[in-house]
Amino acid sequence: MEDPPPAVVSAYVPVLGPQFCSPNHVDLTVTKSPISLSGGDFVVTDSDGGVVFKVQGRAMRVRDRRVLVDAVGNPILTMKEKLRSLHKRWQVYRGDSTESKELLFSVKRSSFLQVLTELHVFMAQHSREDVCDFKVFGNYSDRMCTVSLANSSAAIAQMSRKYTVTNLLLHKDTFKVTVFPNVDCAFIIALIVILDVITKK
Repeated sequence: MEDPPPAVVSAYVPVLGPQFCSPNHVDLTVTKSPISLSGGDFVVTDSDGGVVFKVQGRAMRVRDRRVLVDAVGNPILTMKEKLRSLHKRWQVYRGDSTESKELLFSVKRSSFLQVLTELHVFMAQHSREDVCDFKVFGNYSDRMCTVSLANSSAAIAQMSRKYTVTNLLLHKDTFKVTVFPNVDCAFIIALIVILDVITKK
């Protein structure tokens, strides 16, 4: 018997801005490129197949880096790995900047050793990091994960594996991401990308 789906929380989460939030559920498909020099290129499409976001890898730099851009290539945010971090911390900045004043949030593993995946997300204004703002948890090897507010197990977004004949033949890693109403889609995609990178290392 399958476990019941997690409850859905009613929340307004405009991390990058209201332009990335919808009053309705948003279903996105995230496809990781099977051929990438950086190992970190993704394309995000909507339910009609239109490109919404792209993620460009920058693994040839000193610090591993990913840039989320819109459909025409304008940078939305930059994800950068922090060196010498036992918890695999990533820091996320607005646009293509990596200056401290543009820091939006940080993501790290909840503990050094993990059986199931759990990441903690800290918004930049909460510099003490005594309590996280969001959690990402689940079994990433099966592409089953949930994003929630830190003080609730109710979901603000969910991810599951997506199978198609074409993707299987081309060895593409593809999954469905459902973003719940009034939650920032760009923020959720950034969390999914960082989750992928942290889990693969």
